[in-house]
Amino acid sequence: MTDRIETLGHSRIQHGKLNDRIYLMKLAREDLPTLPERLADLAGAEGYSKIFAKVPAWAEARFRELGYRVEARVPGFFRSETDAVFLGLFLDPARARASDAEQIEAALHEALRREPQPATFPDELSCRPCLPADAPAMAGLYRQVFETYPFPIHDPAYLRRTMETHILYFGVWTGGELVGLSSCETDGDARAVEMTDFAVRPQWRGKNLSVALLDVMEREMRRRGFVTAYTIARSVSFGMNIAFARAGYAFGGTLVNNTNICGRFESMNVWHKRIG
Repeated sequence: MTDRIETLGHSRIQHGKLNDRIYLMKLAREDLPTLPERLADLAGAEGYSKIFAKVPAWAEARFRELGYRVEARVPGFFRSETDAVFLGLFLDPARARASDAEQIEAALHEALRREPQPATFPDELSCRPCLPADAPAMAGLYRQVFETYPFPIHDPAYLRRTMETHILYFGVWTGGELVGLSSCETDGDARAVEMTDFAVRPQWRGKNLSVALLDVMEREMRRRGFVTAYTIARSVSFGMNIAFARAGYAFGGTLVNNTNICGRFESMNVWHKRIG
């Protein structure tokens, strides 16, 4: 079960029961006067407990008028000119409270104390962009690492389809075995890219593969003209938060109880970095 992506007005949203929310992924300027109310109507009709919106800073005030709170911010997200603001509206008060707040704080504290530090792949590993023929191995690795995920990355057809449109995947291999994986989800209009979908086989964890992958991803995205890189990482994951801190990313805020991942709702940390 995954949430569906639809168009509302001229804007793009994702919504469904898996994440029990609406996610405003891309706001069209012409929709702004009425879209916040239309999102609330949809959430009420479906019984969702959260609306999550990523919007340009010029739209922030309109959403805050209706009770949205700012959860995170990425400076210069849109062509290095306009900030992106991540806002949440909690329709169930219980969802606004993180039950694992102490663990979230501990992981963030550990990440923020780390200095940027480069990493390279062990000699026995190689990294390359993934091809459509790799999709079954990619889906298999994602199934092993993530019990649930907000997008259908367990489906080889979805992976192949997104390769053709806006996502570049990178794989780490030893011989013919895929041991690490990540993706660059590009927004060509904003010249921004989300560094996401990191998965490493258990026996290869602790070797800084994510930091090394980030370096490869950043160099390729910079070559393609992207300016801002960001991620939405599991806030309780010491490893992922440390990886982004070590790669020179800045902390942008926490999205509370935002995503159904690994079988439960989790809060997510936003990290960002200018790469162009």
